[in-house]
Amino acid sequence: MTQENLKKIKEIIQDFFEKTGLGNYKIEIKDPENSTLFVNLEIDEPKALIGERGQTLADIQRLLRIILQKKTAPDQPFYVDLDINEYKKNKKDYLKEIAIVAADEVFLTKKEKQLPPMSAFERKVVHTELASRSDISTESFGQEPERAVIIKPRF
Repeated sequence: MTQENLKKIKEIIQDFFEKTGLGNYKIEIKDPENSTLFVNLEIDEPKALIGERGQTLADIQRLLRIILQKKTAPDQPFYVDLDINEYKKNKKDYLKEIAIVAADEVFLTKKEKQLPPMSAFERKVVHTELASRSDISTESFGQEPERAVIIKPRF
Protein backbone atom coordinates (compact mmCIF):
# COMPACT_ATOMS: atom_id res chain seq x y z
CA MET A 1 0.00 0.00 0.00
CA THR A 2 1.51 3.31 -1.07
CA GLN A 3 1.74 6.39 1.15
CA GLU A 4 -0.61 8.13 -1.30
CA ASN A 5 -3.20 5.37 -0.85
CA LEU A 6 -2.74 5.47 2.92
CA LYS A 7 -3.35 9.23 2.97
CA LYS A 8 -6.48 8.82 0.85
CA ILE A 9 -7.69 5.99 3.10
CA LYS A 10 -7.31 8.18 6.19
CA GLU A 11 -9.32 10.95 4.52
CA ILE A 12 -12.08 8.53 3.50
CA ILE A 13 -12.29 7.11 7.04
CA GLN A 14 -12.49 10.62 8.55
CA ASP A 15 -15.23 11.54 6.06
CA PHE A 16 -17.11 8.28 6.72
CA PHE A 17 -17.33 8.89 10.46
CA GLU A 18 -18.04 12.63 10.10
CA LYS A 19 -21.12 11.79 8.03
CA THR A 20 -22.48 9.50 10.74
CA GLY A 21 -23.12 12.41 13.12
CA LEU A 22 -21.46 10.62 16.02
CA GLY A 23 -20.60 13.74 17.95
CA ASN A 24 -17.20 13.77 19.61
CA TYR A 25 -14.86 11.03 18.48
CA LYS A 26 -11.19 10.35 17.87
CA ILE A 27 -9.78 8.08 15.17
CA GLU A 28 -6.39 6.40 15.30
CA ILE A 29 -5.19 4.74 12.10
CA LYS A 30 -2.08 2.61 12.31
CA ASP A 31 0.16 1.84 9.38
CA PRO A 32 -0.85 -1.37 7.60
CA GLU A 33 0.62 -4.64 8.77
CA ASN A 34 0.42 -7.75 6.57
CA SER A 35 -2.25 -6.16 4.33
CA THR A 36 -4.36 -5.21 7.37
CA LEU A 37 -5.21 -1.63 8.26
CA PHE A 38 -5.91 -1.13 11.96
CA VAL A 39 -8.44 1.57 12.85
CA ASN A 40 -9.44 2.43 16.41
CA LEU A 41 -12.38 4.72 17.07
CA GLU A 42 -12.78 6.33 20.50
CA ILE A 43 -16.28 7.65 21.16
CA ASP A 44 -18.35 8.65 24.20
CA GLU A 45 -21.33 6.36 23.48
CA PRO A 46 -20.06 3.22 21.71
CA LYS A 47 -22.98 0.85 22.34
CA ALA A 48 -24.91 1.69 19.19
CA LEU A 49 -21.82 1.19 17.02
CA ILE A 50 -20.77 -2.06 18.69
CA GLY A 51 -24.18 -3.68 18.82
CA GLU A 52 -25.14 -7.00 20.35
CA ARG A 53 -22.08 -9.26 20.60
CA GLY A 54 -20.17 -6.87 18.31
CA GLN A 55 -22.38 -7.53 15.28
CA THR A 56 -22.85 -3.85 14.35
CA LEU A 57 -19.10 -3.31 14.68
CA ALA A 58 -18.48 -6.22 12.31
CA ASP A 59 -21.01 -4.81 9.83
CA ILE A 60 -19.43 -1.33 9.94
CA GLN A 61 -15.98 -2.88 9.47
CA ARG A 62 -17.20 -4.83 6.42
CA LEU A 63 -18.85 -1.73 4.91
CA LEU A 64 -15.78 0.42 5.54
CA ARG A 65 -13.52 -2.16 3.87
CA ILE A 66 -15.75 -2.28 0.78
CA ILE A 67 -15.82 1.52 0.50
CA LEU A 68 -12.06 1.81 0.97
CA GLN A 69 -11.33 -0.98 -1.49
CA LYS A 70 -13.48 0.62 -4.20
CA LYS A 71 -12.11 4.14 -3.72
CA THR A 72 -8.42 3.41 -3.29
CA ALA A 73 -6.93 0.19 -4.63
CA PRO A 74 -9.44 -2.19 -6.20
CA ASP A 75 -6.62 -4.34 -7.58
CA GLN A 76 -4.76 -4.58 -4.23
CA PRO A 77 -6.92 -6.36 -1.64
CA PHE A 78 -6.45 -5.44 1.99
CA TYR A 79 -8.35 -5.89 5.23
CA VAL A 80 -9.67 -3.38 7.73
CA ASP A 81 -9.63 -4.20 11.43
CA LEU A 82 -11.94 -1.68 13.10
CA ASP A 83 -12.11 -1.48 16.87
CA ILE A 84 -14.32 0.82 18.91
CA ASN A 85 -13.16 1.88 22.39
CA GLU A 86 -10.92 -1.22 22.38
CA TYR A 87 -13.98 -3.50 22.45
CA LYS A 88 -12.30 -6.18 20.31
CA LYS A 89 -9.03 -5.97 22.24
CA ASN A 90 -10.86 -6.41 25.56
CA LYS A 91 -13.00 -9.19 24.08
CA LYS A 92 -9.87 -11.02 22.89
CA ASP A 93 -8.30 -10.76 26.35
CA TYR A 94 -11.51 -12.09 27.95
CA LEU A 95 -11.78 -14.98 25.47
CA LYS A 96 -8.14 -15.92 25.98
CA GLU A 97 -8.69 -16.10 29.74
CA ILE A 98 -11.82 -18.25 29.30
CA ALA A 99 -9.94 -20.54 26.90
CA ILE A 100 -7.02 -21.02 29.29
CA VAL A 101 -9.25 -21.74 32.29
CA ALA A 102 -11.37 -24.20 30.27
CA ALA A 103 -8.28 -25.94 28.85
CA ASP A 104 -6.77 -26.30 32.32
CA GLU A 105 -10.05 -27.81 33.52
CA VAL A 106 -10.09 -30.27 30.61
CA PHE A 107 -6.48 -31.25 31.33
CA LEU A 108 -7.22 -31.86 35.02
CA THR A 109 -10.55 -33.69 34.63
CA LYS A 110 -9.70 -35.47 31.35
CA LYS A 111 -13.24 -34.62 30.20
CA GLU A 112 -14.06 -32.52 27.14
CA LYS A 113 -15.69 -29.13 27.61
CA GLN A 114 -17.93 -27.22 25.25
CA LEU A 115 -17.71 -23.44 25.26
CA PRO A 116 -20.78 -21.32 24.50
CA PRO A 117 -21.65 -20.51 20.86
CA MET A 118 -19.28 -17.93 19.40
CA SER A 119 -18.74 -15.92 16.25
CA ALA A 120 -15.99 -16.96 13.84
CA PHE A 121 -13.77 -14.17 15.20
CA GLU A 122 -14.26 -15.39 18.78
CA ARG A 123 -13.64 -19.05 17.88
CA LYS A 124 -10.44 -18.11 16.08
CA VAL A 125 -9.17 -16.32 19.19
CA VAL A 126 -9.79 -19.47 21.28
CA HIS A 127 -8.21 -21.84 18.74
CA THR A 128 -5.16 -19.59 18.35
CA GLU A 129 -4.69 -19.19 22.09
CA LEU A 130 -4.76 -22.94 22.70
CA ALA A 131 -2.94 -24.09 19.54
CA SER A 132 0.45 -24.43 21.22
CA ARG A 133 -0.80 -26.72 23.99
CA SER A 134 0.04 -30.38 23.57
CA ASP A 135 -2.25 -31.61 26.37
CA ILE A 136 -5.55 -30.60 24.71
CA SER A 137 -7.07 -30.14 21.26
CA THR A 138 -9.81 -27.84 20.00
CA GLU A 139 -12.37 -28.07 17.26
CA SER A 140 -15.39 -26.08 16.13
CA PHE A 141 -18.68 -27.82 15.60
CA GLY A 142 -22.32 -26.99 14.93
CA GLN A 143 -24.03 -24.63 12.54
CA GLU A 144 -24.03 -20.83 12.65
CA PRO A 145 -25.13 -19.03 14.76
CA GLU A 146 -24.80 -21.86 17.32
CA ARG A 147 -21.29 -22.89 16.24
CA ALA A 148 -19.05 -23.47 19.27
CA VAL A 149 -15.61 -24.67 20.31
CA ILE A 150 -15.09 -27.95 22.08
CA ILE A 151 -11.88 -28.57 24.03
CA LYS A 152 -10.78 -32.21 24.30
CA PRO A 153 -8.03 -33.85 26.30
CA ARG A 154 -5.17 -35.55 24.49
CA PHE A 155 -4.16 -38.84 26.04
